[in-house]
Amino acid sequence: MNQVASDETLVREHLSGQAGAFEELFRRHRNRVYSLCYHVLGNPEDAADAAQDAFLSAYRSLGGFKGKAAFSTWLHRVAVNAALDLARRRSHTATVPLDPKLHADSTGDHARATETALVVAHALAGLPLEFRAAVVLRDVQALSYEEAAAALDTPVGTVKSRVHRGRAMLAEALEEFRSGGRITPSAAGGNSPTPKDI
Repeated sequence: MNQVASDETLVREHLSGQAGAFEELFRRHRNRVYSLCYHVLGNPEDAADAAQDAFLSAYRSLGGFKGKAAFSTWLHRVAVNAALDLARRRSHTATVPLDPKLHADSTGDHARATETALVVAHALAGLPLEFRAAVVLRDVQALSYEEAAAALDTPVGTVKSRVHRGRAMLAEALEEFRSGGRITPSAAGGNSPTPKDI
C-alpha cells in the first residue's frame, strides 16, 4: 500500500529535482492559502493575487525552509506576508464579500444569522491589518497561538494580545448590531469566496 508522502518529504523531493513534488504541495495547500488571503484581504480578486504571490515566493525560497516548523506553518508565514504586502501596496480597504444568494428574500433566524455573519465580516475587514491577520490565523484557520506566532514571525504574547484586542473589537461591533444597529447587504461588495486555479 502506497503511503502518502509528507509535506517535508515533498520539499526534499522538490529540492532534489523530482518533477511534480511542488505541484503536489500546491494542490494540497492552495485552498487553505487562498482562504487565509481572502480573510485577510476580504476580496476574492486580491486573495487570488496574494495566493499566487505566496506560491511564487514559496517556490523561489523553498531552499530556505529548514524544517524547524511544519511546512504548513512556514507556508502560512509566506501567505500572510503576501497578503499584508498586497494590502499595504494598495492601501487596501477590505470589502465585505456577499454571496448573491443572500439577496433573495428570507425571514426568521436564517436572515438574522446571515446579517450577523455580514456584520462580523464587516468588523473583521475594519480591523488593523496586524490584528486581522492574527484573528484570521487563530479563529478562521484554527492555528494554535504558537503556530500563528510562527506564521507571523511574532512573539506568542504579541499574537495573544492582537487576537484579544481584535476579538474585543469584533465583539463590540456585534453588540452594537444586537442593540439595533444594522447593515444593508447593498453596502457590501464582491462575491463569496471560491478557491480558484491560480
